[in-house]
Amino acid sequence: MGQLALAAKITHVPSMYLSELDGPRKGTRQDAIDGHAEIGRRCRELGVDTLVVFDTHWLVNANYHLNCAPHFKGTYTSNELPHFIKNLAFESPGNPELGRLMARVCCEHGVETLAHDATTLDPEYGTLVPLRYMNADQHFKVISVSALCTVHYLNDSARLGWALRQAIEQHYDGKVAILASGSLSHRFAQNGLAPEFAFKIWSPFLEQLDRRVIEMWEKAQWKDFCEMLPEYASKGHGEGFMHDTAMLLGALGWSNYDAPVEIITPYFGASGTGQINAIFPVTPQDGSAVPAAVASGAQGYTPVSQRL
Repeated sequence: MGQLALAAKITHVPSMYLSELDGPRKGTRQDAIDGHAEIGRRCRELGVDTLVVFDTHWLVNANYHLNCAPHFKGTYTSNELPHFIKNLAFESPGNPELGRLMARVCCEHGVETLAHDATTLDPEYGTLVPLRYMNADQHFKVISVSALCTVHYLNDSARLGWALRQAIEQHYDGKVAILASGSLSHRFAQNGLAPEFAFKIWSPFLEQLDRRVIEMWEKAQWKDFCEMLPEYASKGHGEGFMHDTAMLLGALGWSNYDAPVEIITPYFGASGTGQINAIFPVTPQDGSAVPAAVASGAQGYTPVSQRL
């Protein structure tokens, strides 16, 4: 059967794209780009065939959704930050077979999920930025998962992550990596102050909160972290209310997870937000039943006022 070969929490800051271009920001995000390249290298080394990206820029107001079109190709400009990402060309193969399979298994485990394999919907930049640095040669197939979830419980997202892993390991013939594409704290700099905060965190409170969380990850304090995730997502302005993180940890066993993370790109500030590239080692999980830790999960949901 299949294998979940790699799991990671990754940045997708648009300043990575600016870092490629001539101008005052050239080269300033090379560490983040190098981190993506390293994660892509490890995926190749492990024999991964598909990258599944939990995209905190794909906003949905009902259900969970998988964009598993056969092929993605186009030119993308961000509606949020059109002065950062404009006319970005992208192309990548999709994996409709795996997308349909994952949606079916998620539904069987009580998380209503729809696979879109015949669609004109393009991925958002939470998917496209990582693909630019991990998949420029189109080596990997790609599936994008909605992770800016406006009316969803975090425990449902954890269960979704667990079910995705069951689909991969029990029904798929291949190797998959999952990438939680989103920040830690996500309080953007106030309008007019963005240049001042280009390389800083918005507040000392948020920076210290993020650094304590990273310390917990490095010490494998997952029970404590999972218990605090809903409040951290709210008070820390978590991107997409941190549904990508709930999905990631659900796939790894939620509070039963016991491995320390490996930091690939150290914590950094970007336009007020806190960013990182970190690999979460994949450990064996019992797939015979939904673990109690995942079934109960975090009960927080995404208030519309806090969803961004």
